Amino acid sequence: MTDFFASYLGYEAGWFVATLIGILLIALPLMLAVAMIIYADRKIWAAMALRRGPNVVGPFGLLQSFADGLKVFLQETIIPTAANRGLFLMAPIITFTVALISWAVIPFGPDMVLANINVGLLYILAVSSLGVYGVIIAGWSSNSKYPFYSALRAAAQMVSYEVSIGFVLISVVLWAGTFNLQGIIDAQRGLYGFINGFGFNPLLFPMWVVFLISSMAETARTPFDLTEAESELVAGYQTEYSSMAFALFWLGEYANVLLMCALNAVLFWGGWLPPIDWAPLYAVPGILWLFAKIFFFFFVFSWVKATVPRYRYDQLMRLGWKIFLPLSLFWIFIVSGFLMLTRYGGHA
Repeated sequence: MTDFFASYLGYEAGWFVATLIGILLIALPLMLAVAMIIYADRKIWAAMALRRGPNVVGPFGLLQSFADGLKVFLQETIIPTAANRGLFLMAPIITFTVALISWAVIPFGPDMVLANINVGLLYILAVSSLGVYGVIIAGWSSNSKYPFYSALRAAAQMVSYEVSIGFVLISVVLWAGTFNLQGIIDAQRGLYGFINGFGFNPLLFPMWVVFLISSMAETARTPFDLTEAESELVAGYQTEYSSMAFALFWLGEYANVLLMCALNAVLFWGGWLPPIDWAPLYAVPGILWLFAKIFFFFFVFSWVKATVPRYRYDQLMRLGWKIFLPLSLFWIFIVSGFLMLTRYGGHA
């Protein structure tokens, strides 16, 4: 795309236009997908509780998310008198922006990625860790004790599980030999000669289980939604927010959930590759395989939310620090030792 526009506008202007179009091609469908995935979430919960879910606004209730969006857009934005006005308004913007910019390095197909950088996985880790700032700023700037308690909980929770996720990703990087997400997907091709995906590898499957559970905790999904436990925190760090400021937190949360579903697919289940390394399956566009895997993992997230009761906070922290952290750290030694013996013949 850059070459096409560069032939008419020159390299700098052509690169700018091509990059801007690429950003819009990711951001606009993503925001539409967030709206529809909220509808899907509610439908899945309803089905599991033997209810009907959204079914009035639009055919099959498909326009319910847009009606909810219109409702919050028309509401008045109320800023508490004692709040820090600038930080109060900045917090939801940070949360939503960070949720979007992570998608810049996600490969949707063989050559369908906005920024195919060699340190794509490090970029994801760096950007996702910034999400805690939006939560902390929201809780502190509200000048209200319950949002502040929730923000402290959120900070501790997100940092705790980011550590485990980091060690899990080291195992993936060791096996793939690269931080580039396209390279990681290519390394998953033809496992045992016919399967695509690290998830089918007995040494990496336990790390996928840890990553899946940690990604639920990282995005504060049930059973780890202690950041908005209504029984003791009213509604969490966003208690004082209304109108579009609240909607940005809402959209950012679901964009992060979709990102974690995409990372599950990209890092462990072949990304845009078909599940089986069989030539006819490659006739299906890779982006459709990726979307199917993302939706499957989102269904798992919703399934867990509808069926698993919330953890206590001490259970949450014990799982992260006393189980996942030692396990993921020990597994690095297992994976690296196995690779040294098999791939490198025991020579450093």
